[in-house]
Amino acid sequence: MKIYDVLILGGGASSLMCGAHLSKKLSVGIIDVNAKVAQKLKISGGGKCNITNTIMSQRNFDGDEKLISSVLSRFSRDDLLEFLKQNSLSPVVRKNRYYFCKDSSDEIINILKKLTSKLTFLLNTEILEVSKVEEIFYVKTNKGEIKASRVVVATGAKSYKTLGASEIGLEIAKSFGIETKEFTPALVGLTLQKEQFWMKELSGLSCFTRIKVEDRVLEEDLLFAHKGISGPVVLSASLYWKKGNISIDFLPDTDIFELIKGSKKLISSVIPLPKRLSVAILKALEVSDVECRKIIKEQREKLSNIHNYEFAPAGNFGFTKAEVCRGGVLSGELDFKNLESKKIKNLHFIGEVVDVTGELGGYNFQWAFSSGVVCAREINNSF
Repeated sequence: MKIYDVLILGGGASSLMCGAHLSKKLSVGIIDVNAKVAQKLKISGGGKCNITNTIMSQRNFDGDEKLISSVLSRFSRDDLLEFLKQNSLSPVVRKNRYYFCKDSSDEIINILKKLTSKLTFLLNTEILEVSKVEEIFYVKTNKGEIKASRVVVATGAKSYKTLGASEIGLEIAKSFGIETKEFTPALVGLTLQKEQFWMKELSGLSCFTRIKVEDRVLEEDLLFAHKGISGPVVLSASLYWKKGNISIDFLPDTDIFELIKGSKKLISSVIPLPKRLSVAILKALEVSDVECRKIIKEQREKLSNIHNYEFAPAGNFGFTKAEVCRGGVLSGELDFKNLESKKIKNLHFIGEVVDVTGELGGYNFQWAFSSGVVCAREINNSF
């Protein structure tokens, strides 16, 4: 039976980038449960794949900042952009922040397919368990057993079950005595307490807001949904929210009292938000919708909370709506140099299966690509 030099478990972004950077001298196999690779890349960003971000640092992630910084410093955003340029892909920048494929996510998928075309792909293959006897790994699948000298676990996390997502990566880690943190939904909408149900009645409306959660301040669009609140800023906020309060500024960089000063108009008419939203916010703040010049001191104090509407979400929309997951193999279990297990020689973990999760906006693909390249380079050095 053939023994692969390297067997990569999973066929997503981190797996393909790792495979693309492994030495051509190595025999490399990639196992994936799907009939095609890169299924999450395919649908991401509305089919155009948000690859990375103009703003990129360890502060944009939930995880061990030393690990994140170590990996990003060795394959940075600029390195990724140069890699794409060398392969004739020039991403477009939206909102001065987000790098997308110009026409379709197929642009980056085709690059990765081309660079891994000489590797062996074992598709429609479900990974059941992994064991190690002496120096050889045995990967049990629904189609038989596969042997390898080195294994890279790039199986992702639990979100997008329809694309074959599972907890197999954590199960593999646990079977080797490697410590993990259970997956929880991240980059997901937040549900509301009864006192905030007024937001549900605004389903479909959106506005630019600033959200404070834990020690983070995030700015982007908030979308009111029938389940609660969503939109880019809420999805990123969900990454850092565990429990307790968050604060929303519905008019960031705009002083509400400068707007209403001396005006004869109703307060709701002066607030630069959709009228239905302005009226709803005033009601939630218990502020009468009177002429601006007639507002009394007590009402002014309540109105100031339009910049600091504080409340505790009830929960989140769950795994079925989550873009990614928080949790995974703990950073303390890995050698930062090559993402190899400290306990099990030649067993590596990359991408979302590691306990590193980025904000919305290309951060998770950057982590996937960076961790894949860093792992591959160090593996090449070891042969």
